[in-house]
Amino acid sequence: MSVWKHLAAAIVFALSGLVLAADPSDKVDINTASAEVLAEAIHGVGVKRAQAIVLHREQHGAFSSVDELAQVQGISTKTVERNRGRLTAGASE
Repeated sequence: MSVWKHLAAAIVFALSGLVLAADPSDKVDINTASAEVLAEAIHGVGVKRAQAIVLHREQHGAFSSVDELAQVQGISTKTVERNRGRLTAGASE
């Protein structure tokens, strides 16, 4: 095998290890995450809606559960359900 093939195989192997190292149980805390992080983490939510989540949190206090996201204007219960597995409301859940 040529040096390039060995190098390519080593890179593929290293990158596959990074993918496996990502912990799928890591959830985004809706009480501490920035708008940018929320926009990346919540499917169907862009930066503007994520900013609304942060504003709601600042005006009304911490969310006691992920379900309370539906209280934010523009966040539907369907969006909450679709993203439930990737979110947490911190120590309250």
